Amino acid sequence: MPFKETCPMEERIALLREYETGVFTVSELCRRHGISRETFYVWKRRREGGEARWFEELSHATASCPHATSSRVAERIIAVRRRFPHFGPKKIKAWLEDEAPKVEWPAASTIGDILKRKGLIQERPRRRRAIAQGEVISPANAPNEEWSIDFKGWFRTADGTRCDPLTLTDAASRYLLDVRIVDPTWAGVRGVMERVFDEVGLPDAIRSDNGSPFGSTGAGGLSALSVWWLKLGIEPRYIPPSSPQDNGRHERMHRTLKAETSKPAAATPAEQQRRFDRFRRHYNEERPHEALEQTAPARHWQPPARTLPTRMEDPWYDADHQVRRVRWNGMIKWRGEEIFIGEALAGELIGLAEHESGGHIARFCHRDLGVIDRDRRFLRFAPPRARLRVAPETAVTQQG
Repeated sequence: MPFKETCPMEERIALLREYETGVFTVSELCRRHGISRETFYVWKRRREGGEARWFEELSHATASCPHATSSRVAERIIAVRRRFPHFGPKKIKAWLEDEAPKVEWPAASTIGDILKRKGLIQERPRRRRAIAQGEVISPANAPNEEWSIDFKGWFRTADGTRCDPLTLTDAASRYLLDVRIVDPTWAGVRGVMERVFDEVGLPDAIRSDNGSPFGSTGAGGLSALSVWWLKLGIEPRYIPPSSPQDNGRHERMHRTLKAETSKPAAATPAEQQRRFDRFRRHYNEERPHEALEQTAPARHWQPPARTLPTRMEDPWYDADHQVRRVRWNGMIKWRGEEIFIGEALAGELIGLAEHESGGHIARFCHRDLGVIDRDRRFLRFAPPRARLRVAPETAVTQQG
């Protein structure tokens, strides 16, 4: 039988009693009790050494550890966690290294053990990841190449008032440009965007979902808001329907925003907005970001070069286009007939370019809206929703 290097206390006492009888040899006793000769002599030496409770198991814990974290360092780690209760071990380590770079801070795993012993963090069950179906990443590699916009999801403050927080981030630097409670309408969003554009500048593109007020089911997926963006030279980019993972960086920020500002919600919308303002400063200037090598977004973001124009110009179309202005009801006059293009384009100039099929492509700025066929019917196009994929070995994950 295989040796068991330990045995119950009663067996240890019986083992030595049987040995004293002289009937069995050491080898026979070891085989009978399933232990090694080394183990037998350990217990024999302990009994002969005069230990009162020689048959009890001794602790295997290390008596001393020269590399143990000092109490002073542990207290500093605990203090940072209490100051920033949503920081995990990695962010605490990054924060401490930035604040005191000359100190040799322990590894993130050790920081996690310290916090667990203090009851400041709890282990969460690991979720099995779904089989990868192709990673989706943002094309942004520099600040202001692409911003992301969305509503976090409405909730009520303690006084029963509905809050709809609009959020706006820079995709490359993760910089949180604004969190603002507004009406979820094109007018409410435009008011916020006008202020941000005026204070900061204009990005190259804005990524959003397809819902109102960002997109529509109309021609080219455009809404009144995205029509305005196109006139400003900003490309509207729509994620595929029901695919929040295509805006994963922004959605990850929403999870942090919810945990730190609305659980529980504030007493009033005004107090909730003050929470959002504090969170934005903390998120941009203090909170280390894993995807940014544990540095804060403010270190990577800079204002755009393009500024909000003082005057809005109509789109320009070359000589291959015939130009029509969309009426208030979304209609245009075309070859003696009225054709509906879309109310989102009311008052705007569109271009009509002849197509080899015999129809005409309708465009606004550089966005194709649809085609007017030979029978004077307008067949609208869905918005382009190109999904940017990379190979698994070069995939970029959305980190928080």
